[in-house]
Parts: sequence; structure tokens; C-alpha cells
Amino acid sequence: MRKRQRGTTFPVSRRDLIAQGGAAAVAVALAEVLPAQAAGTRFVFANESDYDTVDPHAAFDVGRVAVRLNLYDGLLRWQKNPAVLEPWVAESYVISPDGLSYTFKMRKGVKFHDGSEVKAQDVVYSLDRILAVGKGASSLFKTMIDPGAAKAVDDYTVEFTLRKPSAIFLSVVPEIHIVNRALVQKNEAGGDWGQAWLSKNDAGSGAYKLTQFDPAVGFVAQRFPDHFKGWGTKWLDEIEFRGVKDTNTRVLGLLRDDFQGIGGYLQTDQLNRIKSNGTAQVLEAESMRVMMAQFNMTRAPISDLHVRRAISYAFDYDGFNKDILGGLVERNPTPLPNTIWGVPKDVKGYSFDLDKAKAELAKAQAKIDKPIELAFLTGFQQSEQAAQLLQNGLTKAGVPSKVVGYPWPTIVDKFKDPNTTPDVSIYWISTYYADPHNWVGEMFSSSTAGTFKNAAHYKNPKVDALLDKALSLTDQSERAKLYEEATRIVVDEAAGLWIYNTKWYGPYSNKLKGIVFYPIGSAQEMRTAYYEG
Repeated sequence: MRKRQRGTTFPVSRRDLIAQGGAAAVAVALAEVLPAQAAGTRFVFANESDYDTVDPHAAFDVGRVAVRLNLYDGLLRWQKNPAVLEPWVAESYVISPDGLSYTFKMRKGVKFHDGSEVKAQDVVYSLDRILAVGKGASSLFKTMIDPGAAKAVDDYTVEFTLRKPSAIFLSVVPEIHIVNRALVQKNEAGGDWGQAWLSKNDAGSGAYKLTQFDPAVGFVAQRFPDHFKGWGTKWLDEIEFRGVKDTNTRVLGLLRDDFQGIGGYLQTDQLNRIKSNGTAQVLEAESMRVMMAQFNMTRAPISDLHVRRAISYAFDYDGFNKDILGGLVERNPTPLPNTIWGVPKDVKGYSFDLDKAKAELAKAQAKIDKPIELAFLTGFQQSEQAAQLLQNGLTKAGVPSKVVGYPWPTIVDKFKDPNTTPDVSIYWISTYYADPHNWVGEMFSSSTAGTFKNAAHYKNPKVDALLDKALSLTDQSERAKLYEEATRIVVDEAAGLWIYNTKWYGPYSNKLKGIVFYPIGSAQEMRTAYYEG
């Protein structure tokens, strides 16, 4: 592995570097401006998304999941594939018969990076902080639990009292990433719950400890030897995650060994290029990641049902899935992955049919007097290709449109306000917990409007009632019926455009071993990884 001088700062931003040269020059330049340890094993991951913050409570997405999984721990953590919920900082838990109280017994001796012990008071503070800050996973927790409803029974016992029973509370407990209460409170400013400080500093107990962060580049972290899970005989001493938008830069960097891992949202030809090179590998695993388009349903013309149906008929699903992606994905006609329970098997969804698109437009009352904005994620080539393919179909149907790219953090911020949310936004919904509510529940509950899950700002009282009831039950067969009905409604309303469900593809250096794919986290937990040879 290339060794570089330790302690280097971030004098040049990635954006400046991209402006200065082509893909090869950028890959070389990036390799020289980022810090690294003088000795030991080092891993660099080039990601499609920026790392604009390292606050574990500010984001709830896969694009920045490496921060949460490597720098922080929770009471529970999703592991394995298929996903299994395992005790983590907690040793055990008990649920009251009425489903309202969850009591966790914590391990003793778990250390934060500053050497202080992780205690129940830190867990309570972390949940209260999530609810107060109102970002990340707050949209989930605020529907289940009130501020102050968690309490430390003693130093190693924490109890949560829910407002009402919730079938998914246990599934989302891993999103209570535990922060060092004393350290964060010490750095609070003006009652901000330490947001300014924690956006660029570390207060965790994870397997890696933050050493460098620049929102224009990424973050660097070193192994925390005292992590409570322990270590095998081999490990990575230092990990670095960078935001690198250009696909060719990422692929070239991997083949040159400047990067040892890159995001797998790639074209088939790029994956084949990596496989045939000999210096890298592409790992594969079953996944439940749905590619879709969110429709902003709050304003014309998208608020018109017939316009939404026309858009749904104007996308060439087979052309994208089979021709552009080489058949590596499976058509997914609903918001739910085909492989999860709760999918209505009788729903076939929309197909590419320009005659039907034109017929729907003829029924529409809304006038399309300006181009419909089709937003894609910069750095994600599939997202851009899908936007261009949809534009082509809309043009043939007589609908003007424009394709616009946004970085992930930027578009997430736009989603907060229906006035700034694009008309159509094309991206993915990944697995954050293995339950249908992860998809159809969060995408179409009015309580999540304005988040990246519900960028449609969708609100339907009937769907809300179905989803709320599904959360109140524990019987999976009964819950499945409710999710099936909710899914039928949103598909009939053309409340989104759903494209595919796929495998996970992970391009890595062929020297790298120990990468484990979990549907929750997309293989970005680096504790088990190491180099061989």
C-alpha cells in the first residue's frame, strides 16, 4: 500500500481538483492531498455521495452510513444477510406484555473514544437529542415516543416507554447511535445540542475514531483498539471515505489502487471493466434496494393523477433494466421489494406504453406549461441515465422536461420544503430495517413528508390509517394484509415510479478480505476487513 506523510491537512477541495483536470489527474491529486498514517494498513473508499457532516443524528441514509457504522455504536445492530437484529451495546432486552415498555440491559466496560464508559444516561441523551434536533431518524422516532420518555433506571439499564405499541420500534433501535453525553454537552452552543461541534467532531465508541474531516473531501478514522467487540488477527489500521462524484475517477482510482473500494451504483460495462482488470473484484450479494422516482404531489402538473400515470407509462422499464443494465436487476413494480412479505402479488404496476401515456394526458386537467424537472443524483450514473431515459419517453409523449443533477445532501435539503422539491427525483430506497414499513410505510406516511423517504410529500388519510394499524399489530400475516392494501392504493394513484430491485455489487481491491454485506449498511462497516498478501 502507498504510504503518505501523516498529519497532512486538506489544503485543496475536491471541487477545486475536479475543476483542474481530468479523471486521471483528479485521482492522483486526491491521493496526494489526503492524510494517512505513516505505517500500517489503510483503506480508501470513494463514494458517490459527499460527507457533509459526521453527526450520527443528522443523516439517515446509505450515502453517509459509513459514519454511523464505523464511528458509533447502538444498543442493537443489524447483521448478516438475510438481516438479523443482534444485541450490540445491549446484552439483552425485555418487552412488556402491553408492548409499550422496552428495557435494555447494557454491557459494562464499553468505552467511548475518550476512554469514558458508555452508560444508560448517554443512551437517554442520544434519543432526546435525535428528537430535539429533528433530523436523521427523528421522523421515525417522533411517531412512537415522546421526548423524556426514555429513562436511565441505573447506569446500565435504559427503559423506553412508547406512546403506543409499535411493531417496528425494536427494528429502529439501532438508529439510536450513542453519543458521549458529557462531551457533547460540553460543546453545546446556544442550546444547539452540540450540532455545530458534532457535525465535524467525534463523540462515539465505534470501532474507528475520527482523525480528520473535511466536508469537501470526506473523513479519516483510525482503529480504536479498545472497541468492545475486539479484533481478529488482522485489521485495517486506518479507513478513509471520500466523496468522488465522477464515475470514471472512481473506477480508475480503484484500478490504480488509489482507492480500495468504490460505490457499486455503476453501469454494467464499468462493472465488467473492473472484473476483467485483474487488480480488483466485484462482490455480489442479495439485496432489497429499490430504484424509484419520487413525484412531488403538492403542485401542478404532478398533482394531477393523470399526469402522474402518463409519466409512469413514459418510462422504458425493459430498456433500462435489460438493455442499459444488462439484465442484472429485476423489475420491481411497487414500492416494496419483490422479496419482502407484504407485497401484493396481483399488482403488475405500469409498463412502457406511449399510447397509454398520451391517453392519460388527454384526461389531465392540469396544463403542462413549463418543463417538468427530472432530478438525478450527481455521481450516480444510473440515476442520470434513468432521468435521460424518462425525458426521452416524455418527449415522445409530448411532455417537455429538463434533466437537472443535485448532490445527495443538497437534494435531501430540498426535500424538506415542497416548494423546493423537484417535480420528479430519481434515486434509491435501501434497507434501513427489514420490514415493509421501511419502504411503503415511510414513503407514504404523512408523518414523514419532507424527508428523503417521502419526498413526494404524500398525504392520504386512508393510507395513514392502514399504516398506523400495521404498526400497532404484532401478527405478521395481519400486518401483511394492511401493507398490501396500502401498496395497491399508492400504485393506483401513481404516487411514484418504481423501476427495479437488485443485487448489491461491491467493487473492491482483490487484496481486501473480510468485507461482509448486510442489507442494512451496504458493506460499509469495516471492522472485519483486512488485507491479504
